Amino acid sequence: MTDKNLNRTDALPKSWEPSDHERDLYEGWVKAGYFTADAHSDKPAYSIVLPPPNVTGQLHMGHALDHTLMDSLVRRKRMQGYEVLWLPGMDHAGIATQTKVEAKLKAEEGKDRYDYGREEFIDRVWEWKEQYGGTITTQMRAIGDSVDWSRERFTLDEGLSRAVQTIFKQLYDRDLVYRDYRLVNWSPVLETAVSDIEVVYKDVEGEFVSIRYGSLDDDEPHLIVATTRVETMLGDVAIAVHPDDERYSHLIGEVFEHPLREGMQVKVIADDYVDMELGTGAVKITPAHDPNDYEMGLRHDLEMPIVMDEKGRIADTGTKFDGMSREEARVAVREALAEQGRIVKEVRPYVHSVGHSERSGEPIEPRLSLQWFVKVDELAKMSGDAVREGDTKIHPKSMEKRYFDWVDNMHDWTISRQLWWGHRIPIWYGPEDENGERDVVCVGPDEEPPAGYEQDPDVLDTWFSSALWPFSTMGWPDKTPDLEKFFPTTVLVTAYDILFFWVARMMMFGTFAGSTTPEILGEGKDGRPQIPFEHLYLHGLVRDEKGRKMSKSLGNGIDPMDWVEQYGADALRFALARGANPGVDLPIGDDHATAARNFATKLFNATKFALMNGARVDALPAREVLTDADRWILDRAEEVRAKVDAYLDDYQFAKANEALYHFAWDELCDWYLEIAKTQIPRDEADASSEEKDRGENTKVVLGRVIDVVLRLLHPTMPFITEVLWKALTGGETVTLAPWPTAEDTNGGAATDEDARRRIEDSIKLITELRRFRSDQGVKPSQKVPARLDFASADLVGQEAMVRQIAKVTAPEDDFEASASIEMRLSKVNLDVALDTSDTVDVAAERKRLEKELAAAQKELDTTGGQLANEQFLANAPAQVVEKIKARQKVAQEEFERVTARLEALK
Repeated sequence: MTDKNLNRTDALPKSWEPSDHERDLYEGWVKAGYFTADAHSDKPAYSIVLPPPNVTGQLHMGHALDHTLMDSLVRRKRMQGYEVLWLPGMDHAGIATQTKVEAKLKAEEGKDRYDYGREEFIDRVWEWKEQYGGTITTQMRAIGDSVDWSRERFTLDEGLSRAVQTIFKQLYDRDLVYRDYRLVNWSPVLETAVSDIEVVYKDVEGEFVSIRYGSLDDDEPHLIVATTRVETMLGDVAIAVHPDDERYSHLIGEVFEHPLREGMQVKVIADDYVDMELGTGAVKITPAHDPNDYEMGLRHDLEMPIVMDEKGRIADTGTKFDGMSREEARVAVREALAEQGRIVKEVRPYVHSVGHSERSGEPIEPRLSLQWFVKVDELAKMSGDAVREGDTKIHPKSMEKRYFDWVDNMHDWTISRQLWWGHRIPIWYGPEDENGERDVVCVGPDEEPPAGYEQDPDVLDTWFSSALWPFSTMGWPDKTPDLEKFFPTTVLVTAYDILFFWVARMMMFGTFAGSTTPEILGEGKDGRPQIPFEHLYLHGLVRDEKGRKMSKSLGNGIDPMDWVEQYGADALRFALARGANPGVDLPIGDDHATAARNFATKLFNATKFALMNGARVDALPAREVLTDADRWILDRAEEVRAKVDAYLDDYQFAKANEALYHFAWDELCDWYLEIAKTQIPRDEADASSEEKDRGENTKVVLGRVIDVVLRLLHPTMPFITEVLWKALTGGETVTLAPWPTAEDTNGGAATDEDARRRIEDSIKLITELRRFRSDQGVKPSQKVPARLDFASADLVGQEAMVRQIAKVTAPEDDFEASASIEMRLSKVNLDVALDTSDTVDVAAERKRLEKELAAAQKELDTTGGQLANEQFLANAPAQVVEKIKARQKVAQEEFERVTARLEALK
């Protein structure tokens, strides 16, 4: 057992200042190798791969929540005896990184990437990555991420590049990747296709323009259509109407001359997509520049002329508009149509939602483009089946529907990007033959391209390489000890908003690789493909205290590193974990961080008090020699430990940490520490042997309960628990301490219900006595004589403790009660008589109570007026009305209490 001499308060700092300790503690853990996984260990495996943050990124509150929850899981599993791998790494972030470097070169040298050429520019990006990339890894250390830094990976490192080439070739050889013209999100500034996740929607002021097609004579065939992007009419090939719309049935099949493009015709077609009630009931169709029009173009086999180039300029129309930007052409085309008399209504302002490039800020242009795609039908089915069959379990289960909605209705995935930074597509083209055709070869990682062949200039979407993350980081396509030990990974932790963009793609590629290389990734269940992770935990998004999304425009964002500096990493982590309910958004603000910091301070002071009073972690005394309070706190510790285990096993982080918070603060600190003061003799020299034995038992119980609390809290609050636990126990590190069991808490004993009842009754009695004293205006230090029947309440053994804590003395022979209170305990209604005649300044107390009465009356008047206002009740949300009713009820109770007290003072 621990040497008692180790339990000294000088093992603790005078106060808890996180910034004085956290950095050194973390680096000490890393240096000691506590986080380094052993693939050859006999322990059961537990593995998580860190969702790779962008190399350009910085830690935001979403990351902080994500990392806190993962760290909580892996720290607990280490303590439970698992061989834990938490594998870190970063994503090369193709668009984000290239954009950042191009901006830097433009600002410092006035050059763009074309001034350097592809190879030299990529070298410059690598230089930037080494110098500036990875800020987030420093921040991960600051918040205590217990990742295995020896296994850190990068999506463009040599091993992962090999994995990317391997899976691309496997997909290509199975006809699951292809090249074709399809409509994509196009960024004219970046000159590349971008993914849906890189498009943000903003309300913008535009204009609604009504155009007349066909004859300008009302008696001749014509149609009127409306658009917010009049410049796209240069690519119009059709006008669609609903087949049941009698207004236009005679026009179906009619062909109009294009107003601005000589020799081009616009055909009237019928399609169920058209809403007859919207606008004129006729829709212009520009298949190469609108997603809905594109689908209609496929259905009706329409021409799809592209009328804008890669920079978003009008091109190849043979009109005077060629070379104009989209914005310039919008004005010029409208004016040209107006000159022909084809603008049939006054142009009016129109606010509508427009997709913008997240990286470069300009409006996205839907554009027909030659791109590489992944056929997703087969892959999506495998990833859907993995969840349906229970091979991968989603937490919370309610998120399964959203997952199936996506994987069961997925469109082919655009994987090519017109960038230079990234995994270059391993496709090579031979010289053109006499028919202008070129041979196409897919080159694997261990193959050489044929002489004279040229590689495709595009790179792969960043999500392509990150979709391989769970297994590429462990060495796939090679068979490695890490894959054998730690794959499939145990759990993936991420926010629900990237369920489609990343999670579904990992499931697709994971199950695909599992089906093609079972000898490397292992056999799946019942002959199904191996899965990349056994559990998927989806948490919500971090929002501000009002539930709004954090954004620069609102100015409501919180930098987690500011909280680390101001409150400490433990406070940041605890505030986040305490609010993390599965799949539910988390509103948070400074008050949450303050409360978490105060909790850390409470733990520090409680442990310091315990050490000052000789608390130690020894073998528990026999149950029969312990007091009711000792047995009660041990039993409560066991109940909380069991709850925390059940909650964490179910990814209920908020409930687990809330239970720990209330037990540690409300029961251990607020009650048992106070009770312990009555059980540990102040002067052992004058204490009896019985008092000394009781005191020694209390010291052991106090030390044991604090030890258990610190170990249970360590996964969420690693820094302060390390300092306190080492001071309390003299152990090497709580990081490797065993996770608490029932044997640790109460020796595995059954709950002592009688002890629980007596202590709970004592707490209620003390609480009521304190409330009465406060209501009577008795000073906290003033002792008051009180007569009460401890025997009838079965609290004889608690009398000394109750009187000492409640500051009520035994009555003298001449005792005369001036007041009484009645309370309901477990077994009896207990009457308590008190003499407060010498303790209260009646005049001062009356003045104080009259102020309280006036405040209660004012609240009653306010709430009563609101609830009497019929118009207010008709318009106010139900929850607002309920809150007002609750306020009125509290005010009424306060009014009655104060009135009764004033009456008693007469």
